[in-house]
Amino acid sequence: MGLLSEGSPLSWEETKALADHVREHGVNQFINLYHRLKDRQGDILKWGDEVEYIIVKFDEEQGVARVALRAQDLLAKLNEKELADPKGVKSLWRPEYGAYMIEGTPGKPFGGLMAHFNLVEANMRYRREEVTELLAKDECVMSITNFPRLGAPNFTYPLAQPRPEDPLSSARSLYFPDEAIFPGHPRFKTLTRNIRKRRGEKVSIKLKVFKDTKTKLPVEGAPPGEPDVVLLDAMGFGMGCCCLQLTFQACNITEARRLYDQLAPLCPIMLALTAASPIYRGYLTESDCRWNVISSSVDCRTEEERGLAPLDKQKFRIAKSRYDSIDSYLSPEGAKYNDVPLTYDEAVYKRLVEGGIDHLLAQHVAHLFIRDTVSLFSEKVHQNDKEDTDHFENIQSTNWQTMRFKPPPPNSSIGWRVEFRPCEAQISDFENAAIVCFVVLLTRVILSYQLNFLTPISKVDENMQTAQKRDACRKEKFWFRKSSKTTEQRAAKAQAQAQAQAHAQTNGKATLNGNGLINGNGSENGDQDEQQPLTNGSAKMNGHGNTNGTNGTTNGTTNGTTNGINGSNGSSNGADSDHTDTDDEENELFQLLSINEIFNGKPNVFPGLVPLIRSYLQSMEVDTDTHCTIEQYLRFIQKRAAGELITTATWMREQVLSHPDYKQDSVVSERINYDLLKRIQGIQEGKQVEPALLGQGYHSKTKTKDFIPPALQKQLAKNGCCEEK
Repeated sequence: MGLLSEGSPLSWEETKALADHVREHGVNQFINLYHRLKDRQGDILKWGDEVEYIIVKFDEEQGVARVALRAQDLLAKLNEKELADPKGVKSLWRPEYGAYMIEGTPGKPFGGLMAHFNLVEANMRYRREEVTELLAKDECVMSITNFPRLGAPNFTYPLAQPRPEDPLSSARSLYFPDEAIFPGHPRFKTLTRNIRKRRGEKVSIKLKVFKDTKTKLPVEGAPPGEPDVVLLDAMGFGMGCCCLQLTFQACNITEARRLYDQLAPLCPIMLALTAASPIYRGYLTESDCRWNVISSSVDCRTEEERGLAPLDKQKFRIAKSRYDSIDSYLSPEGAKYNDVPLTYDEAVYKRLVEGGIDHLLAQHVAHLFIRDTVSLFSEKVHQNDKEDTDHFENIQSTNWQTMRFKPPPPNSSIGWRVEFRPCEAQISDFENAAIVCFVVLLTRVILSYQLNFLTPISKVDENMQTAQKRDACRKEKFWFRKSSKTTEQRAAKAQAQAQAQAHAQTNGKATLNGNGLINGNGSENGDQDEQQPLTNGSAKMNGHGNTNGTNGTTNGTTNGTTNGINGSNGSSNGADSDHTDTDDEENELFQLLSINEIFNGKPNVFPGLVPLIRSYLQSMEVDTDTHCTIEQYLRFIQKRAAGELITTATWMREQVLSHPDYKQDSVVSERINYDLLKRIQGIQEGKQVEPALLGQGYHSKTKTKDFIPPALQKQLAKNGCCEEK
């Protein structure tokens, strides 16, 4: 959910009066932070996932499932382990927006070992089991994106009723009671109240109902003149959804900016692949994803900012909510694809440029800062801009975009990071782990092969809307960049070199010391146990050559698959000379491709994301168990992309439509909801086989472990490498 500052929340009127104060000092804090850390180099690859969960209570006698408002109680118990042993815990737990939601992450980041891919699913299982131990027999922790009857009558346990006329209510919702908002931190109700007050009215989330043969129109609560709309009117309908997110640490700011840009066009693609939320307020809708729901749920723009009234009290017309897809690229090679006019605060931009920030990064930050703060604590008003970053993070953390560019925290060992935010939560740990490992491997391939996925922002925006359509994964097409001859040649050359080196017995600076890690100058050599792609320094899987400035720049093929980023030896720009598009005419670079073609390839257009990852993995020597696990993940993704397996959203629709109690009226009744969630419980526990969703027993075929093999740990210690660093 972002920054959780401690303290006493200010009223909206007090917060509004301090908006310029927060903006001014937030900009100063970023400038100071940037200059303190812009030349930071050599951070190793670390990465981790965040899975959000919903607690569900089943009433077997009545055939009813409700969200259990137990998050605060559960978190108090879950956090005891962390308080007792902060560095030794296997999981970390944090609050989320809903009083029925919790967020779990690994106890420490995964790192540069190939074997780490074999830990993810086991750690997710551990998290689920850890929560389950604290639940009653009639309760279940579920990694579902949206509770299907959220906002329907009596959807909480204990029962709570909305109070739309109560002036003390934060949401003033017709459907979502304040009791369903997490009560253990003031941020959540404060945001709810202040977003509503800043907007000047309640948020308005409109979804088209799925029209079946007996769908009754107008839908209950539909706005006047919009009879086929399912109306949601509170922040909780969006922020009360769950998602799956990943964060990567880059070796330096250049690599972080490049990853931010290259992953951004993949956000709508991954959103479509992970679609998992077709039901809202107990109605089947025409949407398969949560994205526009959350976007509208925190849309604090006034009528002036939305273009519904002439500008008077406000400075800007703002095209999007503060929760939406990115609006500009950060790397020099991405600049020409910023084809949508960017609204930004010119005074902030000028201050940033004068403060030594380059144009692309300055306009990015100035764009974030067109937003007002919507949550402020009295203890955090006055800060030391040379040391603190809370005012910057106040604005940064309430710009919820598909990608987030994250500077290092002050006084921390953490480096420059990017956060990948579009994916919907999947039912099983197998699915969630498959998505996580796929995206992490893709980042390594992007850096190793210097792939270029840059697509005009306008087309990425179009893809984001396409991704949310019903069954988009099988039926829709998306703008995607054709691969150039240069890219294909570079990938083939890198693979061939890595394979040759994997069979060579070399010593000194460029050896894989039997531990699955690359040390020395970024080259890789095979080993019978584990193999770490893409590392520089002594223990990194970074996908670049040595970028610490001691061995010059790393252009292209730095021995094996560790292809460098030109200019990443301290430069904050890092333009890549291979991203010149000289092999294609500009107007022929992009084609409409299906999800299947993007993931599995289309001849003479694009080799496919999965084949590219497989090509990369061929240059690695991976231990048998990890190889088995990764292969199961890739097969799962390949089959879902091809339509052989269906998305969670499509599966849920089919469950509703085929339920004996369904009346062809688009309504997901309490009984249908109960049976659907019971079936989901069976899937996530491995008791229910759903071949259309997972294939035959895929979730039981991985060799996931909750530890690194002892032989590898011994080798790491022998070579002075420590994964704890």
